[in-house]
Amino acid sequence: MNKVEDLFQRFTWLSLDVVFGAMGGLLFFSRLLRVPILWQVYGLLGLAVWVIYTLDHLLDARGLIPGATLDRHSFHQKHSKTLWTILVFALALGLIGSVTVFGFEKELVGGIGLGLVILLLMALIRILPISFHWIKEINTAIFYVAGVSLLPFIRFSFSDWTWEIGFILAGYIGLAYLNLVMLSYLDADKDKASGFGSLVSVWSKKKISLIIRILSSGIILVFLLGFIFLSSFYRVFSCLILLMGLIHFVTFYDKSLSSNQIRLRMEATFFLPWLLLFW
Repeated sequence: MNKVEDLFQRFTWLSLDVVFGAMGGLLFFSRLLRVPILWQVYGLLGLAVWVIYTLDHLLDARGLIPGATLDRHSFHQKHSKTLWTILVFALALGLIGSVTVFGFEKELVGGIGLGLVILLLMALIRILPISFHWIKEINTAIFYVAGVSLLPFIRFSFSDWTWEIGFILAGYIGLAYLNLVMLSYLDADKDKASGFGSLVSVWSKKKISLIIRILSSGIILVFLLGFIFLSSFYRVFSCLILLMGLIHFVTFYDKSLSSNQIRLRMEATFFLPWLLLFW
């Protein structure tokens, strides 16, 4: 692994790739719904995402045999005290910042409500039998997109709703799900060794591979048509989803790449919505 990949690997272990990807998602839906968002809100979203993902990784790492887990979990085991301290500080900072920016209005209530639902479902999935853990990918995809699009939708006037918005929203959820299914496939053996449930707990890798091929091909085809036939405003968003889907497809099936390189490149695709800053 070269120095750049090693640095980005540690970046992903700290869930910072997810943080910046989520902030890019907020920009995506802000521009899609034509709802301006203050820069402070991006920071608050980043804190919330980091807290949720880091909490999930820390809970996963507890009780596992050191050295017998995924690198990410080994990292969280080794630095658990420091990460727990930062997590508590980040949570407090996020709550104070949210009250300061939003006050006790619907944005704050909606954000806290969504956060509690996500935490409740995380806990529920953990106590379900492993055969039900395939739900995790669907749950994560839906609530990931719900989290990054919540504030724009709260401020959006639904009298302006169009079918194109629903089309783009469904595509973003589908892309997030594709990413998680691909990662589940790549991590299947390590997850099994560590005792984590996933899609492979229920379906064979052959079936999951077929799902990946159908879903990725479908996203590429549908959003290529969207890029061609949608109006110029929505064409930009369709193009972004098309590019992200293409990168996932090409990267996943590139035999010259290691599973770690595939993971890093697919995660990096969620930075693409930041290009909307120049549009």
